[in-house]
This record gives sequence, C-alpha cells and structure tokens, in this order.
Amino acid sequence: MFYLCHTFKHLKEAMTKKILLLGSGELGKEFVIAAQRKGQYIIACDSYAGAPAMQVADEYEVFDMLDGDRLMAVVEKHKPDIIVPEIEAIRTERLYDCEKEGIQIVPSAKAVNYTMNRKAIRDLAAKELGLKTAKYFYAKTFEELKRASEEIGFPCVVKPLMSSSGKGQSIVMRAEELQHAWEYGCSGSRGDIKELIIEEFIHFDSEITLLTVTQKKGPTLFCPPIGHVQKNGDYRESFQPACIAPDHLKEAQEMADKVTKALTGAGIWGVEFFISHKNGVYFSELSPRPHDTGMVTLAGTQNLNEFELHCRAVLGLPIPHITLERMGASAVILSPIASKEQPRYKGEEEALKESNTYLRIFGKPYTKLNRRMGVALCYAPLGSDMEALRNKCKAVAAKVEVY
Repeated sequence: MFYLCHTFKHLKEAMTKKILLLGSGELGKEFVIAAQRKGQYIIACDSYAGAPAMQVADEYEVFDMLDGDRLMAVVEKHKPDIIVPEIEAIRTERLYDCEKEGIQIVPSAKAVNYTMNRKAIRDLAAKELGLKTAKYFYAKTFEELKRASEEIGFPCVVKPLMSSSGKGQSIVMRAEELQHAWEYGCSGSRGDIKELIIEEFIHFDSEITLLTVTQKKGPTLFCPPIGHVQKNGDYRESFQPACIAPDHLKEAQEMADKVTKALTGAGIWGVEFFISHKNGVYFSELSPRPHDTGMVTLAGTQNLNEFELHCRAVLGLPIPHITLERMGASAVILSPIASKEQPRYKGEEEALKESNTYLRIFGKPYTKLNRRMGVALCYAPLGSDMEALRNKCKAVAAKVEVY
C-alpha cells in the first residue's frame, strides 16, 4: 500500500504544475479552464477581486503587479513551476530573476519584456530583423510629437508604448488634433511609461492576426489567418479564415517565424499584420499570449482552439497539427454603462434562438463604458458566405443587453 501511494504521489507531482497567472481577464479565464482540464493547479492574479479567471482558478491573489516587490513576494509565497503573463501592466523585468531560478516564464522572460513595450518590439522587428513596418518615431513630449508628425505627415497613428485593447490610440488627420492625441495617449498608457509612438498610417486592404504556436520540441505552427475589425484600436469582431493571397500568407508566416524565434520560448503568439494588395505585408504588433481576435476559435473553427494550443505549448504536450474545421465569426458584447454594481444581462434567450451560435459572458464584476462583457460566436460549414456569417454574428451580439 505504501508503494502504491508513493508511486501515485510521484506521478501526480510529475504531471501537475503550479501555474501563476498574471492577469485574470476573459482570455486568462479560458486558459485556466484549458489548463485545469489537464490537471494543472492555477493561482490567478489581478489588481481587482472577482476577475474572470479568479472565478475558475484554484487560488487567487489581488495586488498591483507593477509593484515589483509585491510580485516577487507572491512568487515566493506560491513557488510556481510556471508563470504565465496575460496582461501588459507587470513589472516584467523581475521575471528575468524568476527564469534564472528555474521558473518557466511563458513564452520567455525576453519575449514578455520585449512585447510589453511597443518600443522594444518595434525596434527588434524593424531594426534588428528587417521586417517591413510603418515608418515610426517616439515622443516623450508634445514638442517631440509635433516634430515627428512633420516627418511622417497626416494621417498618422498615435499610441502609448504600453497599453492594451487600443486604449490611448488615435488616428490623427491634421495638426490641430495632435494635442488631443497626446493627452489621450498619455491617459491611456498602462504602467509608468509615459512615452508615445507615432507612425505613418498604412493604407491597407485588410488586417489579420496570425496565431503562431512555438513548441518546446516540435516545429512552429500557424493557425489559419483571422481577419478582424477594430474601433479606436480595440477589437470589435473577428472571423476565420480570412481571405488573403497565398504569397501574402507565406510572407506573414515567414515574418512571424522570424520574430518569435528571436524572442524565444513556447506558447501561442498573436502576430498582427496589415495586408496591402499593392505593397504587400507590414508587421504591426505582437502579443506573446492568446489574442482577443482569437476568441473566434471558441466557435470550433479549428481542431484545437487558441487556449488549448497555448496550454499544450506551455506544458510541452504534443500538437500534431492544426486544421481548419469550419468557418467562424465573433462579435463583442459591449457595456453601454459604467457601474460598480454587478452587471445583469437580458436578450440571451433571443440570441440563442439562432442556430450554430454560442455566447460567452465573461463574468466581469463591474462595468465601464464600452467595456467588453462577452462575445457572440457563430459558425458555418466551410465554403459558406462569410459576409452573411459576420452579419449574423453581429446581430446576435446586439440582442444581448448589459444593464
């Protein structure tokens, strides 16, 4: 009996990892569900209590992850095997120390540090790797922003170096709008970095997310391209597969492979591109984690959704292949109000009368104006009318009201 118990304990220790999740939004929630289905133990962290991933995790911690000492105290308390960052506002440089101590950082400490700041990743892509990007400058003052705009011209795009979900991002059509763009960019900046990037406006025909999976032992894999629509830099809808020319897809895959190899590590990456029929493919952004637009994979568009892929890559489990199973579309459900009260929903019954439809309500404990509170997902057989599917999905999302 002792031998059997000892053997079971040894196997449990070998198979189960303790994962510290830094950021507990809707993407983190789906990752936790995927990881727990593989027997993992999750501690979900965020700056507020009741965050979506905390609702399904084994434990949780509430603290400011920009406080490096507090972050390291939580690491010391839980002694995780793996740290999975899911948001930008983290004292990421402290993760180098964790990695040196043998903790796996996802995808790697280098990747997290580079991609949490637009300056680092843009300079790596454009200057070191030679990827085609929009022309860009940095600005620490309004005067620097004005001078850069004179070099780039109008329209141009102004963004914080550190932000998420399009916060602080604006398209500037003329010089009179620069002051507002400066103030909006600074107010939307996450963390303690108050510096903006200004870049030329690319006249693109479409924009895509290429979910890219790097593995510990296997080859780099690519999901079918995902088209998406943004408003003020924030995701509103996505659809898979996006229709792009084979040579453009090959070019995007080569860029994604090059930049993820340079950043190192295992996990899923959301690599964003602008596609121009005339000028080809431009590298735009990169996130070393599941991507907002990739929520469309929850509609069963692939044999493995992005969270399952991330989980397998993180744990070093095999991913034999990624296949496109059906067409899908997603559309976000936004809050029209700001309230500290627990949000309520209506219209779900009407929404779910539509066939081949799912709803995901994220479970956020309070609302902000235009905050994403859920997503509608619709699917159809391969070869169906994508425009009709996208319109159906947006109509489904519109039936759900947050109040």
